[in-house]
Amino acid sequence: MAPPQRVVVVGNARSGKTTLSSQLAARLGAEHIELDAIHHLADWTPIEREEMRRIVRERTNARRWVVVGGYGGMVGDIVFGRADTVVWLDSPRRVVMPRIVRRTLGRMLRGTKLWNGNRERLRYLFDPRPESNIILATWLDVRRLQALCPTMQADPVYTHLRWVRIASSAQLKVWLADLA
Repeated sequence: MAPPQRVVVVGNARSGKTTLSSQLAARLGAEHIELDAIHHLADWTPIEREEMRRIVRERTNARRWVVVGGYGGMVGDIVFGRADTVVWLDSPRRVVMPRIVRRTLGRMLRGTKLWNGNRERLRYLFDPRPESNIILATWLDVRRLQALCPTMQADPVYTHLRWVRIASSAQLKVWLADLA
């Protein structure tokens, strides 16, 4: 089977999407496109929808790319429409929740700068809105993705995609070895 050329890596926060997508981009000689970095402007201001669509359209015109994240309602038609492979990191809650708590608290304590100078703040942990509270969003997204990905696989719009579901680090190692 030919190696993928245009890959979307989806999964929960702390499932390993960014690490895998950057490794995969390097291995394939592909552009690495991080949708969070495009979407989150300074002060966590979301980019205008049409501007994000323009940027993503432009960047996915390349012959090879690896996109991390889906942003389905905003650019999913572009990304999934142009991709040839979706890698779904289907990590269970028991794996991602301790990781997201450790990462979020660590970033807060260190004052880690993220995209466009943004930082995670303690007050976000008490925000009841998932769009502001990464820990709450991760908790809710596990079930949402477990329902969404199989639905997308069954949708005739996505029959052109090769789906790779990875539920463990052992499966990931095997898949990466097969790419070599």
